[in-house]
Parts: sequence; structure tokens; C-alpha cells
Amino acid sequence: MTDLAWIEGAVVAARPQAMAALLRYFRDMDAAEEAFQDACLRALKAWPKNGPPRDPTAWLIMVGRNAAIDAVRKTSRNAPLPPEELLSDLEDAEAQAAERLDGSHYRDDVLRLLFICCHPDLPATQQIALALRIVSGLSVREIARAFLVGEAAMEQRITRAKARIGAGDAPFEAPGPVERTERFAAVAAMIYLVFNEGYSASGRALEARGGLCDEAIRLARLLLRLFPAEPEMMGLTALLLLQHARSDARFAPDGTAILLEDQDRSLWNRKMIGEGLALIDKAMLKRSPGPYQVQAAIAALHARAPRPEDTDWRGIDQLYATLEIMQPSPVITLNRAVATAKVRGPEAALAMIEPLSARLDGYFHYHGARGAFMLQAGRRDEARQAFDRAIALANTAAEAASIRIYLDRIAAEAGKTSHSA
Repeated sequence: MTDLAWIEGAVVAARPQAMAALLRYFRDMDAAEEAFQDACLRALKAWPKNGPPRDPTAWLIMVGRNAAIDAVRKTSRNAPLPPEELLSDLEDAEAQAAERLDGSHYRDDVLRLLFICCHPDLPATQQIALALRIVSGLSVREIARAFLVGEAAMEQRITRAKARIGAGDAPFEAPGPVERTERFAAVAAMIYLVFNEGYSASGRALEARGGLCDEAIRLARLLLRLFPAEPEMMGLTALLLLQHARSDARFAPDGTAILLEDQDRSLWNRKMIGEGLALIDKAMLKRSPGPYQVQAAIAALHARAPRPEDTDWRGIDQLYATLEIMQPSPVITLNRAVATAKVRGPEAALAMIEPLSARLDGYFHYHGARGAFMLQAGRRDEARQAFDRAIALANTAAEAASIRIYLDRIAAEAGKTSHSA
């Protein structure tokens, strides 16, 4: 096989559990990361020749652990390095190795690791950033983009958090019930950011990172078992399910993103939607609203609309207004502006996002939304400038392609106008 995309996808999907298990073995974040990277390099060598292993996660854990142990032995000269074939070719031993793994630890190591990363001795920003880096393998650039901060600042946060845990200030033991409750908010936020990283991917990146959405939902369900009466946990799980239910309709065959109002709703996963709607309805009965419940309620209004024109945009606008009060954020205001444009027109939406220009000037979606509102308002030249800025900030080819559709439309309309003149 020459196409290595399937290896990338398998490694990305396996990383959370593999890293969690390796950290449990070594109790050192740098050692666990090095072991995982070594296992990935060996996978690039062995898998194209031998095909994918039956359990890629178990393969990476066993190879990573063996490689790290051998590195220690080689450094200390306590034992000779075993032959390469014993480390890289696990075809015969793979099933037995998987059986030897502790089933409960192997499955729930990730959730345990999340709680360790979210230790209260670490500042909240370091907790979530560290968990995203260690558990999900997101790059510093990807994490910085999620937090809307610079890469250098995010690198410092992660380095400080790893140093503090490495110094022993934050223990590796799994927390008890009280400590889990204290760390709930940080773990929930991390799970949501992991989901968003998978959800925002497209094309080949979607193949590699699509598993992050499934992993985030799995972790959310595990967390819901720990907090079965927590309405915000119900809201978070509902939100992930309702958003992920639209996955099959979000992209055209060529990888171009399809706007929500243009999606084929027959492709939406109705079983997933039903589960999400039941959870958010149950959460709202608790009468203890929170940000995740409000976001899930917004997603539910979209899911309940049989056609785009049936969408309750006024209700969505009101929910976003509530979310702005609970969790003030320029991105939330930007999202609300989409609903405002539907309810009160594009000029009202432009007035709403104008104060955000300084904070979101480097944000692709800000300029894309601004261009769309200007185009709706008939301000074609200003729309073109906004779209040009958006393309310059695009993070993926799919994002750039979605903006070029608008620019082509503007060019076509300009051509018609000049021809008629």
C-alpha cells in the first residue's frame, strides 16, 4: 500500500487510549509521548508491509512500551537491545498482548487521564490545553486556534503544566468522587474542544480526525455515567450527538462545506438526533440551565425543523442572547448574528458584529460572516473585500473553497450588470 492516509487515521483514533495507557505505565508525560511517537514510526514501517493490526491501539501500546523500556536499557547498559523483529513484528503476539491488557483500565484510562490533566493545582487554561495536547495529540497551533491566542503563549501554558506535573505537584492517581466533582467543568470543556477539532476538519483531515468526534461522544457518555443527574452533562452529550448527527450531510463529494440550510436533511442520523433530543428534554426538566444546555437547545431547534424555512430563528436568537449572558464571547456573538440576520436583517447583524472587529480580525469565520451579511445587504464591493480577507485567513482548502463560491457569485453578478449597461 502506498497511500498512508489509513495509517494516519488509525493512529489519530488510537492516540487517546494509547497515550493514557503509556502514561499509566511510565508516570511521565515526556516519556509517554516519546514512546507513542516511537510506536508511530514503527507503525509507518511495519503496517504498509503487514497490513493493519487487528487492534491498532494495543499494537501501539505494546510497541511503545517495549521501545521505551529498551531505550532505558540501552542507555543504562543493563541489558542488550532485543532484535528489531521482536519489536516491530507483533503479528503472532498481538492477540495475546491485547488479552493481557487490563480491560477496565484499557477502556477507561482516557477518562482517568483527563481528570489527572485537569488537576485543580493547575490553572484552568493549562488544564484544558494540556489535556488536548497529551490526550488528543492536537498541535500547539490547533490548540491556540481553539483558544484564539498566539502559539507562543499556548506553548508556554503547556510547558508549564507539564513541568508542574513532572515535578510531582499534581499526582497521577485517579481522583475520588469529591475531586471528580471539582474537576468536572474542565473535563467537560476539554471533551467539547476535542469534539470541535474533529467536527471542524474536512477532506483528508476529516478522515484522520473524524474519530475525535466519536471519541468525544464516548468520553461524554462515560462522564454522564459518573454524573447521571448533572443537567450540564446531559446538555453536553446532547449537543455532541445533535451536531454529529449532521456529519454525512456537511460536505460535498469534492470536500466543499455545505451550509446548514443547504444540507440534505434526509442524510441526518435520526437515531442520534432522537437520543440527543431526549437528553436535552430531560436536562431542561431539572430547571438548572447552563451553557451546554443552551447550545444543545439551539442544535435541537435546527434538528426539529423538517425544512430550513421551518427553523425557529427567533427562538435561536433568544437562546444565543441567553448564552451571551452566561458565557460572554465574541464567537458566541458572531454566531448569534447569523440568527439576527434571519430575524431582523443583515444590517442589524453587521451592527452587532462591528464591535468585534479588533478581537476577531484574525478569525476566518468573522470575515466570512461579515462578507455574507454585506452581500445580503447589497454592499457588493465591501463584501468582496471581506471575502478576500477571509480567504487569506483560511486554515484549510475547504474553507477557502467555501469563500470562493461567494466571490464567483459576486463576479457573475458584476458581469451581468456591465453587460446590461
